[in-house]
Amino acid sequence: MVISGIVAQLRTTDLPASIRFYTEVLGFTVAFRYEDFYAGIRAGNQVFHLKQVDAQDPSIAYVVEEGHFHLYLETRGVIAAASDLKARGVALVKDVHETPWGTREIVLHDDQGHTLYLGEPL
Repeated sequence: MVISGIVAQLRTTDLPASIRFYTEVLGFTVAFRYEDFYAGIRAGNQVFHLKQVDAQDPSIAYVVEEGHFHLYLETRGVIAAASDLKARGVALVKDVHETPWGTREIVLHDDQGHTLYLGEPL
């Protein structure tokens, strides 16, 4: 078996608002939309899914409390991305920092509270 990709799914109580966050704030694109409850978001060569649900994703509080993440997005130019996001009013949970494992990262929450890391190798 050869795996050609991995797709994550985030749950949202407001699909249009989440689509706006990922397209207008982060600059990603809509890969597809299925009816009024499901969408794919393209981030570079990757796609992740958003699914409309009735209640907030129960993992959000746990991820925040335990210091985990929902999505880790590898990119280049984390310093510039942080400046751009802050200029657009996004509050970073953790500003630009270097890690002991050799990355430069920022941490933010999406419109639902999911924890997102943007990171690049040093």
